[in-house]
Amino acid sequence: MQLLGWFFQIFRRVKLQSFINAMSGIVRVALDFAFIWATKQAIDIATGVQHTSGWLPRPSSLFWAGVLLITIMVLQMGIGYLGRWIAALLGVDAQNRMQRHLFDHLLRSQWNGREQRHSGDVLNRLMSDSQTVVNVVTDTVPQALAVLVRLACAFLFLYSMDPMLAVSVTVILPVFILLSRVYINRMRAITREVRQTDSRIQSALQESIQHRLVLKTLERVQTLVSVVSDLQATLRRQVRHRTLFSSTSNLVLNTGFGAAYLFTFLWSANRLAEGTITFGMMTAFIQLCGQIQGPFRELTRFIPTIITSFTAAERLMELEETPLEDDGEPIRFTQGAGVRIQNVSYAYDNHSREVLEHLTVDFPPGSSTAILGETGAGKTTLLRLILALLKPDGGNVEMYDGGGRCIPVSARTRCNLVYVPQGNSLFSGTLRWNLQLGDPEATEAEMQEALRLACADFVFQLPGGLDTLVGEGGAGLSEGQAQRIAIARALLRRGTILLMDEATSALDQQTEKTLLENLITYHQQLPVRPTLIFITHRPAVVEHCSQVITLNKCLPS
Repeated sequence: MQLLGWFFQIFRRVKLQSFINAMSGIVRVALDFAFIWATKQAIDIATGVQHTSGWLPRPSSLFWAGVLLITIMVLQMGIGYLGRWIAALLGVDAQNRMQRHLFDHLLRSQWNGREQRHSGDVLNRLMSDSQTVVNVVTDTVPQALAVLVRLACAFLFLYSMDPMLAVSVTVILPVFILLSRVYINRMRAITREVRQTDSRIQSALQESIQHRLVLKTLERVQTLVSVVSDLQATLRRQVRHRTLFSSTSNLVLNTGFGAAYLFTFLWSANRLAEGTITFGMMTAFIQLCGQIQGPFRELTRFIPTIITSFTAAERLMELEETPLEDDGEPIRFTQGAGVRIQNVSYAYDNHSREVLEHLTVDFPPGSSTAILGETGAGKTTLLRLILALLKPDGGNVEMYDGGGRCIPVSARTRCNLVYVPQGNSLFSGTLRWNLQLGDPEATEAEMQEALRLACADFVFQLPGGLDTLVGEGGAGLSEGQAQRIAIARALLRRGTILLMDEATSALDQQTEKTLLENLITYHQQLPVRPTLIFITHRPAVVEHCSQVITLNKCLPS
């Protein structure tokens, strides 16, 4: 029921597309039956059969019967063309909305410090699974509705002409229902295995491409190629198993369909020989048999798609299980702010040692602090707690000002923070766009000033200047240049607390010294002096700080 409820929520977002596709399918069904009726009338006129009373008027001549057939054919082609065109355009819109919704949820969801899923798996779900779900809701389900309408109309049409034949042709329905239950359960398990392996392949490909330089220097390119090859072999076995099972099931059903068609043909031929039906009626019988069996065949084709969508929906629901952060009104400290850590403890999971244990630290408003400590002592974890990316297992993390205002940190207090993380944090695109992530409204002069303060004057010497393109991870720039661009981007944000996590590690001593002097001087000139917190191993940073805090690695209990 939870799965069906989730599908209903998706349907509410794309109901327009689903409705248009459903109506298009139903109109095509009506035209198909109109063509069968017109064909019977044309044959009866051609063979000289006298017209019997009916609720539809018979064409007056073979010419007008031909005109009617041509009109219906043109309408069939027109509706088919228009339906495919509308379905394609609306389908893209629906898929885009679905992906945006999931993408937005992922970016705004809580972060626990250790991602449970590989980024390649997440991308596979965002791209492939979302497309599968949207296609089912906007295309497969409306088609299935049209198929059921076709089945009901065909049965009633045939029943009105020959009740015994109509019942005989549809006796396969109970068998179909019984087989489909077994088929659905087994196919669902096989499909989940296929999707999981497909995600593992995408994860291996993405990670290998991302770290291809490491693989080259370790001379382990062939190792990763072998890993991908083994995963592909597993996928091939799973797909082969799924195909064999599906093909065997279809063979059983097709045998029943063939028997029903042969029965219809022989039944009609016998009655034609007896003179109890016309040749036009025999043609209609055979066509209606196809109209009854066609929906069954379509349902056998829809079932694997629907099963795949169930698996895809479950995988997308798993992405939505992560709760969202509090995205209420931002809480701003306009007169400066400090951070108070009180008796805080934190471990990344229940089975690991505590990274921080009963830590109490104060970062007063306007102070500058250097945080030292060996690897694993919890320096980066401390910044993540201040950023409210993590929640402490015990104790409190608060933001306060000199006026007595004190607020627990949360996503709503993040607006006061400026963060420069470790490593290269640039996006592919222009340098201008990277800087505008700090402040989308930044002027040219403000960007130039931020670059100057961050010792990133080299940008002015580039042929493209601010419009210079950089690749993924800042490709085209050195590590030191990328770091300085990231610092300039942070300065454009103009928060009241600046957090820098080894942000000058790739700079030479002279550049680092100049950059720190620029930062200190710039912040001293501001009306409200920001609070500076540096994680560092560099002596030059320590010299510019008013306090130094050393974190010690917690010992296993």
